[in-house]
Amino acid sequence: MSEPGGLPLALTLGEPAGIGPELTIRIWRRREELRLPPFYLVGDPDFVRDRARQLGSEIALSIVTPAQAAEIFPRALPIVPLQMPVTAAPGKPDESSAPAAIASIRRAVSDVLTGQAAGVVTNPVAKNVLYRSGFAEPGHTEFLAKLVEEATGKASRPVMMLWSPELAVVPVTIHLPLKDVVSSLTFELVVETGRITAHDLTKRFGILRPRLAVAGLNPHAGEDGALGEEDAAIVAPAVERLRAEGIDAVGPLPADTLFHERARMAYDVVLCMYHDQALIPIKTLAFDHAVNVTLGLPFVRTSPDHGTAFDIAGKGTADPSSLIAAISLAARLSATAPALVPAK
Repeated sequence: MSEPGGLPLALTLGEPAGIGPELTIRIWRRREELRLPPFYLVGDPDFVRDRARQLGSEIALSIVTPAQAAEIFPRALPIVPLQMPVTAAPGKPDESSAPAAIASIRRAVSDVLTGQAAGVVTNPVAKNVLYRSGFAEPGHTEFLAKLVEEATGKASRPVMMLWSPELAVVPVTIHLPLKDVVSSLTFELVVETGRITAHDLTKRFGILRPRLAVAGLNPHAGEDGALGEEDAAIVAPAVERLRAEGIDAVGPLPADTLFHERARMAYDVVLCMYHDQALIPIKTLAFDHAVNVTLGLPFVRTSPDHGTAFDIAGKGTADPSSLIAAISLAARLSATAPALVPAK
């Protein structure tokens, strides 16, 4: 956890019409009880003040620079202001939604790359709202990689990991229709994902020799080819390459026996071949407190593992557990990560 006076975390606004802003307000009000590390919100102060009133409570706000945030945090919610008004009502995204969400992410990433923030925590965005505004990236993660390349000139390969104390999973292919998974799954993709996962589990999580369990694509990991050839042709050779590079990887393993309690004691993370193979087990075991962690970036980025929840936005009933976990994990990881050299 960050010490007072240290670098704060940068928290993005997310979709203004979603639950992110109200969860931010609610957890800041419980900052002492939750022992939260210092953070600042990149957003519109007037919007945040109005949202607090809609929730039936006043809140102390302070417009700050990132350098002032940690000192202010115990007394007021620090806000690094966006230079644009935000007008979206709860559950009703409007023309201010996408520009505000995008600008907040840009500023947070800029701050962490220039050494003004310890890490980035992103509130959830609504992809359909972003797409309607002309947003070209598939999602949050790809946009972060683009911003890193713009700032540093170096390409990065982000990897999504869903983490909880009970289970950590990495989907090798992510937001694809199931019919496209087989054509997208390659030896190189599995190997690169495994390398990045092992590297960041050591570098950021402090696991000296991470244990990677690699799930098979097909039922029973292909049953020696009877249920599909991909596991023998793609996954098994990728595991052998990882092992040859000194990474503790095993597989392909049947996914239906990978996630029970005794099995989970044998590994630190599971590489899964497609989205639901990874997300169904972790959302079953840790629905309220799983955290989305982006590996492969030159800074710490976490996010709550839930969406904008337009249907309950503004009602004050959303569960803050995942955002609390995301902030706490970002503080833990940024405390163990090497200091960033400010981007030129």
